[in-house]
Amino acid sequence: MDEKKRISIERWFIKAENDLETATRALKYEPRITDTACFHAQQVAEKALKAFLVFMDYEVEKTHDIVKLINACVEKDASFEGFRETLKGLTRYAIVERYPDDWREILLDEAQSAVKKAEECMVFVKGKIKW
Repeated sequence: MDEKKRISIERWFIKAENDLETATRALKYEPRITDTACFHAQQVAEKALKAFLVFMDYEVEKTHDIVKLINACVEKDASFEGFRETLKGLTRYAIVERYPDDWREILLDEAQSAVKKAEECMVFVKGKIKW
């Protein structure tokens, strides 16, 4: 792998790890900030999937749509199909529920589930990238 590509992948993971830390902290301390945790969970999955696409030399589109990113990943590796159902609900945290017009209270268990799914995605993707 060339140096430029390696650095790009590392940067995607650094950003994803920072989002995971933010999401985790938002749920750890009172008051728990569930909407922020969910937004950052979506960001973890998005950035991890984009890291994989960079690894596969795929042109990474500027999108928050997790299903669209999963579709692109599946084109390169069919094992990503298993994450379609798990991750598809995360997109709304970046698009719909991020703004006050569509505000709703996100319960703690929903937020914890979103963060767990995002973390599982990142672990899976890291396992796919061969340094």
